Amino acid sequence: MNKQILIAGLLVSQAFIGTAFAAGEVEAADSKAAATKIVTPEEKKAARAERKANGAAAAKATPVPQGGEVALGDSKSAASGKVSAEEKKAARAKRKAEGAAAAKAEKNGQ
Repeated sequence: MNKQILIAGLLVSQAFIGTAFAAGEVEAADSKAAATKIVTPEEKKAARAERKANGAAAAKATPVPQGGEVALGDSKSAASGKVSAEEKKAARAKRKAEGAAAAKAEKNGQ
């Protein structure tokens, strides 16, 4: 008896579930994307040529530095001239002294 009630309950629930899902499938007329028009190979070729011409014009409009690398904004500073070994040594000693002073100040809690 219990099996028969269980089977009957499953059949009734299947009927309600089927109608509930069917109601969810109804969509508004504007919910789907509009159909795209078919583009011919000639139109594709013309569009590609136009994009290529626009890209070439944009590339020519962008100035390229003498070194050949394009700098993004002012991210790099201008290169300085040649530096002698003594100047490098003095700059290194200065940076080392500044770093040691900063580490000492931090160690003392200042």
